[in-house]
Amino acid sequence: MLSAVWEVLRMGIRLLHLHLHGLLRSRDLELGRDADTGGQTLYVMDLVRSLAKRPEVAQVDVVTRLVQDSNVAGDYGCPQEQIVPGARILRFPFGPDGYLRKELLWPHLEELADRLVQHLRRPGQGVDWLHAHYADAGYVGAIVSRRLGIPLIFTGHSLGREKRRRLLAAGLDLQQVEQSYAMSSRIKAEERALAQADLVITSTRQEADHQYSCYGQYSRDRAVVVPPGVDATRFHPNGSPQERASVETLLSPFLRVPEKPPLLAISRAVRRKNIPALVEAFGRSTELRERHNLVLILGCRDDLQRQEAQQRKVFQQLFDLVDRYELYGMVAYPKRHRRGQIPALYRWAVHRQGMFVNPALTEPFGLTLLEAAACGLPMVATNDGGPRDIHARCNNGLLVDVTNPVDLQTTLEQASADSARWTRWSENGLNSVNRHFSWDAHVDSYLALLQQQHHHVSSLGSVAAPVSVAWPKHQRSLVSSSAP
Repeated sequence: MLSAVWEVLRMGIRLLHLHLHGLLRSRDLELGRDADTGGQTLYVMDLVRSLAKRPEVAQVDVVTRLVQDSNVAGDYGCPQEQIVPGARILRFPFGPDGYLRKELLWPHLEELADRLVQHLRRPGQGVDWLHAHYADAGYVGAIVSRRLGIPLIFTGHSLGREKRRRLLAAGLDLQQVEQSYAMSSRIKAEERALAQADLVITSTRQEADHQYSCYGQYSRDRAVVVPPGVDATRFHPNGSPQERASVETLLSPFLRVPEKPPLLAISRAVRRKNIPALVEAFGRSTELRERHNLVLILGCRDDLQRQEAQQRKVFQQLFDLVDRYELYGMVAYPKRHRRGQIPALYRWAVHRQGMFVNPALTEPFGLTLLEAAACGLPMVATNDGGPRDIHARCNNGLLVDVTNPVDLQTTLEQASADSARWTRWSENGLNSVNRHFSWDAHVDSYLALLQQQHHHVSSLGSVAAPVSVAWPKHQRSLVSSSAP
């Protein structure tokens, strides 16, 4: 009766991740190219690579959209791409050929679900788990899970109800939010994914306890907090004079006094990241302007007119603020950088005794905060989600209500006023990231959840096999939101 369970465990788990929007490839990720290609993309790729290395995993793939568009690289039109041995990107066409931002994908998601069901029914293509990332993948994952009986993991990354709340608090009206973000479709998809999900994996306790709890279909007994990991081979404090020189070459066209400690922000140029508020705080403060430079790494851009409307608006606000406060020679915003320069930027900022700043309106994840801490760079961050959990474990900076301009300015002024405290924060971050936020720990927890679910099923006398594993909802109570 239980032979199928043990056969799956002996042969290794087969996993299929769903990441539908943005531009996904195995090398040279175009992070920050647009609003849809950011930290989630990096997390999924790092997770897939890490899982493929584990003996418990037989195969791990990630499904994304096949794009045939002269405006993007030809890589995204290849149906299959190997990431590492045991891991692939599988690209399926759905909707028009060209690249679409995620808000325009909703009418085409059922087409992908149909294609994916056909694919998984083919001999040798079955999987033991689906893991859907974000609302659009959650919608597809819920359909496929229900049709084929494959258990579903859902990770929202950023939730629509919380994002809507934050955007409204920042001054947007409900019609603007709906037009820009298709928020009603997104929230309905999140509810559907939560209703079908066997596991809900969150990055922070705040997500599990407060953000997901706003959904009627959310059940705490199916949720678990698994803190994200950071790649210690790339993000560490051991820089070199050569890499510092490369950073200074990148920034030298902008900064009149490059020796000043930088306030460093790394994000996409989207409204949610709230970069104009940071520039405003810097411009309003004589103390900050005298003491610091402001360094903004906002993805790569060539022709601003070819950027999305939201990105153009963010950059226009940035340029206007530089003009209004006459910040020439104090603010750097290079047009492009290499992904390999990101760790060097953190280490350069540490060398100058700077601060990392995350002023996002909502931040469920906070991967850049972990990267900065792993290099020894203290933080000032939004008092929300991921930063709260990171601060609680690392004690490496200050949190602030970024919707209050006065508080943001005052906190930035306070943060770097004490050099002894800066050193203490730097050391705290280094020690705590290594202890709490390693990729090994993340993957250990992730695989333990799947193995616990198999054990739970076997103890009930059920049979688990690829493409046919399913548990009644009343049995899906193994994982508690109180799990570490």
